[in-house]
Amino acid sequence: MSTTKPNLILFSIIFIVIALVSPLEEFWQIKFVPLWTDLLIYVLVVAVLLFGIQVRHKEHLRVPWRHVLQRPLAMSALVVLGVYVLIGLMDSLHFRQALEKQQGQTETQYSGDVLSLFDVLATPIRVQQEKSYSAPFSAFLYAKETIETPEGQVRDYPRLQYGGRHLKIPAQDRIPNLVMALFLSFVATLLILLVVFVVVVFFVAHHYKTAFGDTMDAIVGGKTGIPFRAMLITFSVICFLVVVVVMLADKYHILGTDKVGNDVLYLSLKSIRTGLVIGTLTTLIMLPFAIMLGIMAGHYRGWIDDVIQYIYTTLNSIPGVLLIAAAILSLQVYLANNPEMFDTVTERADLRLLFLCLILGLTSWTGLCRLLRGETFKVSQLDYIQAATAFGTGHVKTMSRHILPNITHIVLIAIVLDFSGLVLAEAVLSYVGVGVDPTTISWGNMINSARLEMARDPVVWWSLVAAFVFMFTLVLAANLFSDAVRDAFDPRITRSK
Repeated sequence: MSTTKPNLILFSIIFIVIALVSPLEEFWQIKFVPLWTDLLIYVLVVAVLLFGIQVRHKEHLRVPWRHVLQRPLAMSALVVLGVYVLIGLMDSLHFRQALEKQQGQTETQYSGDVLSLFDVLATPIRVQQEKSYSAPFSAFLYAKETIETPEGQVRDYPRLQYGGRHLKIPAQDRIPNLVMALFLSFVATLLILLVVFVVVVFFVAHHYKTAFGDTMDAIVGGKTGIPFRAMLITFSVICFLVVVVVMLADKYHILGTDKVGNDVLYLSLKSIRTGLVIGTLTTLIMLPFAIMLGIMAGHYRGWIDDVIQYIYTTLNSIPGVLLIAAAILSLQVYLANNPEMFDTVTERADLRLLFLCLILGLTSWTGLCRLLRGETFKVSQLDYIQAATAFGTGHVKTMSRHILPNITHIVLIAIVLDFSGLVLAEAVLSYVGVGVDPTTISWGNMINSARLEMARDPVVWWSLVAAFVFMFTLVLAANLFSDAVRDAFDPRITRSK
């Protein structure tokens, strides 16, 4: 089947979405703010969809991906990654809300605050800001203050404005309230899981032309080609956590609050987009340099190989942190001298995030380039490539049609393996002060702001733990999925099996 029709359908959908931007702005009274990172993220989504269409119609690509889909651990990790990606995409649709028109005003004015779709959905935990620190599920501030009482002034822990405000006597009512909420969440999760399970069984039975009962037994017994049982178990855990958050987010600060009273759960979820942007866009910037220069060095050899080796050897000799710090500090000076370039603080912070991705991409392509150079040396000795060269096939055609397809497995393995390292790199760079803008919510900034609180007595531990748990979950899921991709695409592992 030709891929022309699916490609036309995809581009038609993109054109329709673009055409609907203005009517949607008028209907919802908003003004879309297309950040550079937003545009690049959705370009990457389109590229992934197009790649999926190509995989579907090419057997040599479909076979290894089929092996990935048959790995229970990989598919469970994919479900977790899907949740992270969904949150990241919702947080990548930015807009400014219209202000109420004053008497006699004809032109619509928009708020200076740039919100995202995720911000709107997370309004209950976004707007409920306390005075300062509060522990998870607490109804009181974490530090004593002077409180006015009928008996006079006393030093005590004041009640929170939002967290636990529905509790008359927090010491007595909190535990029964939480137990009841967890029970209701468990029941709601069972109902949702039952509906999802029936839908999955129906579609699988329809696709494979099998009986409904036999399909249900196969899924429950874990005897299907795609491990639906493992995916449903992972989905049920995530669903339970989501239901708990939905039921309790407007009543408690589930993960506590930070120094200025912001909800830590909101900050942790908001940081997902920053981690995904660093991991994906940096890879997108890195790949053209690594692929082009690596193949050219291995194919042309001679002085071209010497020049490319000199470039990446010189680049590797410069400490990466110092190069990134110099670039970020130069950007800061430029932004400070040109404040009129940006309408909002969000756009200014987004440019710094994009610039950080650019610097990380320009400094991290050397390792993959070296691998592709060595693999191209080996592939160039294959008989059919030697024959193509002997028959006068051009260099560009030889590299694009014969060499590149034979080194694709290395590119795919490098992409999924480098993603985790880049997510961790953002945390480290923000910790030392040369990462994303301080106004950008990220796990690195959360860790950087929480490190000084570890010396308090009592210790404020929840911000650091929350950032670590969310980052660890993303990195672990990415590593588990990358292991399956490596096993499926590495020809040495495939042959050994």
